[in-house]
This record gives sequence, C-alpha cells and structure tokens, in this order.
Amino acid sequence: MMEPVYLDYNATTPIDPSVADAMLPFIHEHFGNPSSSHVFGMRAKRAVEEARSYIAKMLHCEPDEVVFTSGGSESNNYAIKGAAFANRHRGNHIITTAIEHPAVLEVCGYLETNGFQVTYLPVDEAGIAAPEQVEEAITPATVLITVMHANNEVGTVEPVAEITEIAHRRGILVHTDAAQSVGKIPVRVDELGVDLLSIAGHKLYAPKGIGALYVRAGTVLEKLIHGAGHEKNRRAGTENTVMIAGLGRACRLVDENLESYAAHMKAMRDRLETGLKAELADLRINGHPGKRLPNTSSISFRSLAANEILSELPDIAVSAGSACHSGSVAVSSVLEAMHVPIEYAMGTVRFSVGRFTTEAEIDRTVRRVAEVIAKLRRSRS
Repeated sequence: MMEPVYLDYNATTPIDPSVADAMLPFIHEHFGNPSSSHVFGMRAKRAVEEARSYIAKMLHCEPDEVVFTSGGSESNNYAIKGAAFANRHRGNHIITTAIEHPAVLEVCGYLETNGFQVTYLPVDEAGIAAPEQVEEAITPATVLITVMHANNEVGTVEPVAEITEIAHRRGILVHTDAAQSVGKIPVRVDELGVDLLSIAGHKLYAPKGIGALYVRAGTVLEKLIHGAGHEKNRRAGTENTVMIAGLGRACRLVDENLESYAAHMKAMRDRLETGLKAELADLRINGHPGKRLPNTSSISFRSLAANEILSELPDIAVSAGSACHSGSVAVSSVLEAMHVPIEYAMGTVRFSVGRFTTEAEIDRTVRRVAEVIAKLRRSRS
C-alpha cells in the first residue's frame, strides 16, 4: 500500500530535520533552568536568547519585543485580552473580522461577556476586509483592532498595513494573527506597522506547544499568566528551552530561505489547481486570485458534500470546509462570510501544500480527486 499524501500543512507541519537537530542538545545535555545563574542555567539562557534573536531578525524587530508563549492561541489571548484590559480606562470597543480563527473570535466573545463591545466586520467575496469599513467602524471607545494577516481556510491576505495606518492615526492598537502567514510570505512588523503579532510554531515546521508574541516597545498589556518574572515579567513560567530552540531554528530557516520555500509551494499549488481544472468541470477556487498564500487552495465541488469526498480519499490528507451532521450541512463561517453559494460551499475541500510536497504527490492527488468526484457524481445521476 502506498504511503498517504499529506496536503494539510495549514493544520500542522512536520518538524523540519534541522529544527529537530537544534532541539536535541537541550533534551539530552543542556537541561538547566534559563533563570539559574550557574553554568547549566547560562547555557539554556544563551539558547533562549539566540532563538529570540532569530525570531526578531525574521520579523524585523528588536529581540526584547519577542515574548515566548505556548502557541498561537496563547499569543492571541495575551495580545487581545492584554490590550483590552490594559486600555479599559480609555474605552471598551474592539474591531475584528468575521473570518478570524476561533482563537481570536472566542477571545472576543469572552470579552463581550466582560463589558466590551465587539464589531465583526464583513469581508468581500474574495475574503478581504476593506480598510474603509474598518475606518467607519471606529468609535471614540475603540482601543484595539485585530485582523488576521492571512486566512487559514482560503489563504486570502488581508490589508493589515493599510488598516494599521488608519488605526494609528486615531491612537488605536493593532494586533494581527500571523500564524498562517509566517514561513509562506514576508511577515515584517516594520512593514505591517502592527503593535502585536502572533506566531504558532507548529505552522512553520517547529514543534507544537510553542509560539511567540511580538509586542512593540512601549505597548502595555495586562498579564495573562501570573507568577515569577520570566520573559521580562511579561509571561510567567520557566522557558521551554527545548521548544524555544526549535522555534528559533525554524524562524532562522524562514529568514534565510523564504523565497525558495514560497516558490516551491506556489508551484505545487498551481500544479494542483491546473490539474484539477483540466480534469473537472464545475469547481470553484475560493479566496483572492492574487492576494493569497502561495500554498493554500480552497476548492469547492458543486453539489457534493465535503465529508463524502473525504471519506473516499483515505489516502489523501486534506481538510473539509464544511461538515454534515444529521442530514444538514454546516458551512464554515469563513465561506459563509464570503457568500460562497451553498451548492459550492457544502463541497469545499482545503488543500494546503508544504515545503516537502512533491510533484508526484500532486499528480497522484489530482488523479484520485478526479476519480472520486466522477464516482460521486455518477452515483447522483
């Protein structure tokens, strides 16, 4: 039996072999606590600070502006709750979009139960939140705008720099969830202008359970985790040296190889889309045609159900853009916000390629998907 094809890199990535190599010394030898002043602690501390510098170089920021977290969800929680509660004396209004990841939407929902008002902006059919709509939504009570850098389902890249410029003219903080964009397109805080930016290690070939939050110098956040004064008294908890070393190496790889990584992913994605369009009629590619992550392809197959498609593809690892429960179809909030017609939305599959995807895997996927779609359509005729 052939090995299954993995095309779900937006869900998680494998650990890059170079990242694993960077982690090993801190599993076997350098086990010290980075806060300890003896030689064992100092070795660990050097590794933590080296990783911090690699992340800062990739983001074009200062190392002191990088805070290590347990992952993208914690980074989003710390950024949004931290900024909201620290600025509650100034106002209680937050602006976000209808297509954010649950790690943003759920946080905003929690804040609504704590006296905050949240505006959820619509997006157009390509999934883009218009900067002018952001400007119209601002009130004297607005203290934070949180807009993702790139969407995890359809890959659309949002106009974060333009939104930040509007916000800063009004003295409003901006956070962006960059979990999906780091490692695929340039993510530089000097260009985006944001005050807060979230990173998730397992989306860029580092381990699960590690992430980072960029906090622009001078930005005040209320702490999410209280305890000792780790991370310059911003995030309590002994630093996870093993995982941090891995994240640092992963970000260094991105900084040094992004152009080639992105070119390979785009070539694989385009090969997939071209192949499927040649084999199948009545498919729809969701997201912006140009402002889209180079690895992400959200494809809708008309009048089919995503779970039926996936059940026929046990050898191809992809994600459904909708789910069927007890005869009804639950379309993703992203596709719904983009007004994808129900007959397409219900049959949406997300393919996300990665740096290890091969042409042979893409060609096999095209053949298998074409077979399955033809089979399902025959069964309905």
